[in-house]
Amino acid sequence: MLRLSKKTWLALEAVVDVAINARPDPVQSKEITRRQGIPQRYLEQVMQQLVHAGILKGVRGPRGGYTLARERRRIPVGEVVRVVGAMEASDEPGAQPSELGARVIAPLWEDVQRQIMATLDDITIEDLCRKADEAGVGNSKPTADFII
Repeated sequence: MLRLSKKTWLALEAVVDVAINARPDPVQSKEITRRQGIPQRYLEQVMQQLVHAGILKGVRGPRGGYTLARERRRIPVGEVVRVVGAMEASDEPGAQPSELGARVIAPLWEDVQRQIMATLDDITIEDLCRKADEAGVGNSKPTADFII
């Protein structure tokens, strides 16, 4: 069965949490960890990578935290997944597959991944916020998506 990694799951939760709650003030990481039950040690490194990728914007100062760097509708879920995937790929040891693995399994898996990522690229953070609101876990206050 295909699964999201723990880091990917946490990153998606964190981005949606910021999208829902970062108005008018930025969302502090301690608020996200409290609401989502995300361990602080995982969250900060993921958040910094999301800032570096231009998905989130870090705001410094006593009321600092995170806001979206772009509108919710302009952040595809696939982009978040790729950022975390790049982080995780650097953690994996390099293994050489057998000839069978390289010629049969790897191409199959790459094709499946392309299909999954194409689907995830069609889903935006706005879509997930809408689903959160429908499920009663969102913040239905109509406000701006992000701060310029």
